[in-house]
Amino acid sequence: MRVAIDTQPGGAAPNEDWVGGTPSLAVVLDGLSTAGLDTGCRHGVPWYVAHLGSQLVAALADPGASLTAGLAGALERVAALHPECDLASPGTPSATVAILRQREGFFDHLVLADSPIVLEGNQGFSVITDLRVDQVLPELKAEVERYETHTAEHKEALRRLVLAQRQTRNTATGYWVAAANPEAAEQALTGSTPAQAVRAAALMSDGAACLVTDYAMATWSEVFTTLQAGGPRELIDTVRKVEATDPRGQRWPRYKSGDDASVAFCQW
Repeated sequence: MRVAIDTQPGGAAPNEDWVGGTPSLAVVLDGLSTAGLDTGCRHGVPWYVAHLGSQLVAALADPGASLTAGLAGALERVAALHPECDLASPGTPSATVAILRQREGFFDHLVLADSPIVLEGNQGFSVITDLRVDQVLPELKAEVERYETHTAEHKEALRRLVLAQRQTRNTATGYWVAAANPEAAEQALTGSTPAQAVRAAALMSDGAACLVTDYAMATWSEVFTTLQAGGPRELIDTVRKVEATDPRGQRWPRYKSGDDASVAFCQW
């Protein structure tokens, strides 16, 4: 498997995404926004995703380890790296997870939250994603979308949304992300696809997938054509050009003018 990767911040703030690849593995992590709220952790989201990503690559180097067990073990080991932090805080650093691993005759996948894996097959494209987050707090989300980005009203509405999301995160009635509790690994969507049914695959944070999912400015077929021609960097550049036409979020209401964007493009 050949894996091409790229990740770019959405603005001046540090990038809270992480992407990595090996000849048999691709991983994309999208750190959750804190909206300036306390996390109980002195390290921050970029530290968290960097350590979780490296722990995942190490855990899944063993082809016999399941993706679920690999994620659970990685979560435990990252938690052990900063026991002095308040890991029970509902705002503890957390991330979405997308993993694709090649093994003999199959591609195994794991998705936790809304960073999708898109498979190009002989019959078209299939999207593997976990959208449970979209089912919680619709009124607060709509409130955020009422305001243009970079306004005080937008910032305050986003803060209220994130504060409320923290109370539903990693609960039976909410949605699940990778944080400090390894139990989250059991809530991920997992499966396998026969290798002969897949031509290529792309793992993306929502800051890159939004070109299709939110902006409707491309199809998955067009996204894969861009990836094949110019790689992940060209796709992210395309997202930025689209966002530059709507910097205040009037046409496409959103949480940020530009989100961190990451892509792992897999071919074989």
